[in-house]
Amino acid sequence: MLLLKTFIPSDYANHLSDNNIMSITTRFAPSPTGYLHVGGARTALFSWLYARKHGGQFILRIEDTDLERSTQESVDAILQGMTWLGLEYDQGPFYQTHHFDRYKEIIQQLLEQGDAYYCYCSKDELEQLRTEQMANKEKPRYNGKCRHLPLQAEDERERVVRFKNPIDDVVTIPDLVKGDIVVANKELDDLIIARGDGTPTYNLTVVVDDMDMQVTHVIRGDDHINNTPRQMNILNALSAALPKYAHLPMILGADGARLSKRHGAVSVMQFRDDGYLPEALLNYLVRLGWSHGDQEIFSIDEMIEFFELENVNGSASTFNMEKLLWLNHHYIMHSDPAHVARHLSWHIGQLGIDPTEGPELIEVVKAQRERCKTLVEMAAASIYFYKDFECYDEKAAKKNFTQGSDEVLAKLYEEFSAVTYWNGEILHHIVLNVAETLSLGLGKVAQPLRVAVCGSAVSPAIDVTLSLLGKEKTLNRLQKAIEHIKSVN
Repeated sequence: MLLLKTFIPSDYANHLSDNNIMSITTRFAPSPTGYLHVGGARTALFSWLYARKHGGQFILRIEDTDLERSTQESVDAILQGMTWLGLEYDQGPFYQTHHFDRYKEIIQQLLEQGDAYYCYCSKDELEQLRTEQMANKEKPRYNGKCRHLPLQAEDERERVVRFKNPIDDVVTIPDLVKGDIVVANKELDDLIIARGDGTPTYNLTVVVDDMDMQVTHVIRGDDHINNTPRQMNILNALSAALPKYAHLPMILGADGARLSKRHGAVSVMQFRDDGYLPEALLNYLVRLGWSHGDQEIFSIDEMIEFFELENVNGSASTFNMEKLLWLNHHYIMHSDPAHVARHLSWHIGQLGIDPTEGPELIEVVKAQRERCKTLVEMAAASIYFYKDFECYDEKAAKKNFTQGSDEVLAKLYEEFSAVTYWNGEILHHIVLNVAETLSLGLGKVAQPLRVAVCGSAVSPAIDVTLSLLGKEKTLNRLQKAIEHIKSVN
C-alpha cells in the first residue's frame, strides 16, 4: 500500500501551526440544505465546549457537495444561528465545494493503491440486484461484481468509483458516549466515493477533510453511526490517524417521535423569533443529554469547566418546551438588563417601534422582567410606552371607567401638571394623596389611572409606569381618558 503524501489546502493550513498540531480539534460540519436545527445546535455546542475546555480548536465546515439541495440561504441561516448562539469558531467557515481538486487527488490515490475501483454497473442492474436480494430476504448491498476488474483509466464507459472495503475482520468504534460499537466488515458493502460525473460523495469528503484538518474528535449525531466504520476503513487505507468518535443520541418530541417541525420551533432562529435568549437555549441544550450532578443553571464558563463527553447520556432525550420557557424566564430575570435590552431591541423593532421614542430599554426590562417569560411577550406588553393606543381594553374600561372616575383623573391631571421633577417616588405620593383627598381606596385611583395611560389594567407598579411614560405622554393620555369617560357616561 502506498503511503499518503500529506497535502493541506491553503485555507486549512492556518490552524495547523507548530503549536497546535497535536491539540484537540473538533468540528461542526452541517449540510446547507435547511436551517440550523436544534439537534445541530446541540452538536455544535458540545463540539465547541469540548474544544474550549481543552484549549483546542473549533472548526466550522460547510458540507455543500450536494449541489442540488445546498443553498446560500441555508448557509446564511447556519452562520446566523451560530452567531446568535455565540458559538464562535476558530477556523472557517470552510466549504467543501472549494476542494474538489483535493478530493479528486485522494480518489486517484485510492485507485492506484488498489483500495478503490471503477464500477460499470448500470442503475438498472443495481435495481434488479436489489429487487432479487429483497425477494430473498437478504440485506440489499452491492455484490462486488466489478471489484476485481483491472484498473483501466482510459475506459470511457459510464462508471463510478467504489471503495474496496475489507471483507474480513471487524471495525470497533471506541465511542466516547455509547461505548465500543463493533461492526463486521462483511456487513459493509463497497460504497461509492465518486459519482459518475466525478464528484465526490459524503463519506469520502468527510474523511479527507477530517484528515487534512487533523480533527481529533468527531462529535456528531448517532444517525452517523452507520457511516463511521466505513469512514474508519477509508482512513486506515490512507494510513491516517483515526479521530475519536462521540455519537450523540437523538432528540425526541414529547410524543416520543424524533423532533421535527410538527413539534413546534426546531429552528434555532425560530427560538430567537419567539423571544428566547440565546444563553437560555444553550443552557437547555447542554442539559439535553448531559448532566453535572443536580445543577440546572450553567453559565458559559461553568459549561466549559464541567463538560465531559463521558458524562453524556447514551439514550435519547426529550425536548420539553415548558422547561425551556422556565429557563428563559430565569435568564430574563437574572441577566444584565443591558444584555436583555439588546435582544429586546430587535423585537421592539419587529413591531415597527423606534425605541428612541420612549424610555430606555434597560429601564423597560427592569420594569417588565418579572411578569414576562419571553422577549416577544415583553415587547408586546411595552408598546404603550412608545406608541399611543387607539382603544382601551373593553373589560378594563368597563370596570374602571365608571361614573366619577373622570373627576379622579382630572384631579391627578391637576397634580401631575404641577410636578417639575418627574420622579417615581413623587408620583407615587401624589396618587396616595389624591386617594386620601377624595376618600377613595387606592385601587379606585390607581386602576383608572393605569387604564388611562396604558389602555389596560395590567402594567408594572403605577409609579414605575408613570416614570417610564414621562410627563407629556401621561398628561395627554389622562386628558384623552377624561374626554372618553364623559362621552360614555
